Amino acid sequence: MPTFQPFEQERVMSKFEFEVDYNLSESGSHPISLRELVGDDPELLETLLDTRLDYTHANGLRSLRENVSRLYPGSSADDVLITVGTVEANYNAIHSVCEPGDEIVVMMPNYLQAWGSAVNLGLDVKTFPLVEERGWAPDLDALRETVSPRTKMIAVCNPNNPTGRILTEEEMETIVEIADGVGAWLLADEVYRGAERVRDDYAPTFFGRYDKVLATGSLSKAYGLPGLRLGWVLGPQAMLDEIWARHEYTTISASMISNKLAAFALSPEVRPRIIERTRGFVRRGFPVLQQWVAEQGDTLRLTEPDAAAVAFCKYHHGIGSVELCERIREEQSVLLVPGAHFNAEGFVRISYGLPEEYLRAGLDRVATVLRSLEPAAVG
Repeated sequence: MPTFQPFEQERVMSKFEFEVDYNLSESGSHPISLRELVGDDPELLETLLDTRLDYTHANGLRSLRENVSRLYPGSSADDVLITVGTVEANYNAIHSVCEPGDEIVVMMPNYLQAWGSAVNLGLDVKTFPLVEERGWAPDLDALRETVSPRTKMIAVCNPNNPTGRILTEEEMETIVEIADGVGAWLLADEVYRGAERVRDDYAPTFFGRYDKVLATGSLSKAYGLPGLRLGWVLGPQAMLDEIWARHEYTTISASMISNKLAAFALSPEVRPRIIERTRGFVRRGFPVLQQWVAEQGDTLRLTEPDAAAVAFCKYHHGIGSVELCERIREEQSVLLVPGAHFNAEGFVRISYGLPEEYLRAGLDRVATVLRSLEPAAVG
């Protein structure tokens, strides 16, 4: 049997996220209920109840694709393919562009789905770093030195998971220039656009900056709708056709009811309300986390995230991140994500886009474990 790289983060979360008292491992905003989403609109309720639970268009309802395209200036519904979450979009994008033995360069730290998919496809996987000491800015000199004429794809996450860093316009243009210089495709996971903490407009997209950009997103993070399992990819028509062909082997289509609810959630009338809700959780939750980190003294360090509902905390307790998170889960029934699951040892990722009382209670339990460890100042 060939060696397979398991998705360790998702396996741990799948096993324990519904078993703990406090789940501080999720990376999206606090999920919205169906009642809160739909409200008391009798006409909408009747429409949903009358929906025939049939297959839908494999590429997604046109009304949904039109609403997605509004998030990407210069795009149209024809530039959009609906997928089952961003994970399917990323997976099929990588498999459409790359073949075993090709080279891919992945931003780190990062959600390791693209990295693991590339490893399992048999790609030559290289990385370039975000630098904590520079506020998680990308080391673009390292990227320039890492790419080669063999590089088929550069994969980035913006806003970044787990750091919450939003790339600057200058950084984005440089990444595009580097990709263009070697003819590489640019896969931009932009699932956190809409969950901005420090700005009221959306984080900029890579879509439209280069003719080899594939931009992916979903309803899971910024919209608090992970249960719909609804994502998308935008790109040139010829490459969308390639991704669509693989989509027919993996999922065929997202569900009819998810398409209908997603089209409603992304409608111009409803989307602002959802984004306001998400940013409310993010902007109320971060000061709670920030204060808690300060209370732990100099054994924790936090670089403020620009967006997303997570923060990447540096700790110094002489214990590996996986072991630390296991102790916190076993002793206090709180689930965090170890930095090792982002190829960044010595960190933990903590969710803060949650109801304040829940967040405070979970953090108090984490502090109980930290106080029991041998402290040492963060270097």
